[in-house]
Amino acid sequence: MAYHIMRAIAIVVAKVTTRAEVIGRENIPSSPPYLLVTNHLSAFDIPLLSSVFPHAIRALAAIEHRSNPLFAPILAASGAIWVRRGEVDRHALRESLAVLERGEVLGVAPEGTRAGESHALQEGKAGAAYVATRADVRIVPVGIAGTEKIKSGLLRLSRPKVRVAVGEPFRLPESGHVRSEKLRAYTDIIMRRIAVLLPEKYRGVYA
Repeated sequence: MAYHIMRAIAIVVAKVTTRAEVIGRENIPSSPPYLLVTNHLSAFDIPLLSSVFPHAIRALAAIEHRSNPLFAPILAASGAIWVRRGEVDRHALRESLAVLERGEVLGVAPEGTRAGESHALQEGKAGAAYVATRADVRIVPVGIAGTEKIKSGLLRLSRPKVRVAVGEPFRLPESGHVRSEKLRAYTDIIMRRIAVLLPEKYRGVYA
């Protein structure tokens, strides 16, 4: 019930703050579990995704966001999994696998951090591929464009155009215990699936 309330609020906020275009809504699975992978442009990404996806998203969030007075309560209420960036956070990995094993949706930005000033894709980390192969679940790629403009739009009382593109679900070539060199290759597969959903200027190293 709490998620339905949060999603209703997210839908209203998205309509008030953006002119959102959603492409590929038909690719959203009818039921979990699945791994949602996306690029990461701003703190508005998760509320926007919540307005698009009908299923509760348990997202991985950097632990430093716990001190953000605006988004920390939202992330906590949605059951975010706090992760320490720059290290192998085994607790976060176990939590992530548990989410999928319970038949829920896990949201991951494989880059492991927000995009830089160029807003383009950076090299992906292997965590998403690791979780996908261990849990043997479908992966739903999402490309987000324009959310980096929302904050400045609020200051100007304007609604920037934002695009959310949902790609076809897919699975990686194998599952189970996968060697690290293969996880690197599978990470590239995931990142390329995200890249093709983005305008060219957002594709970065995966252009």
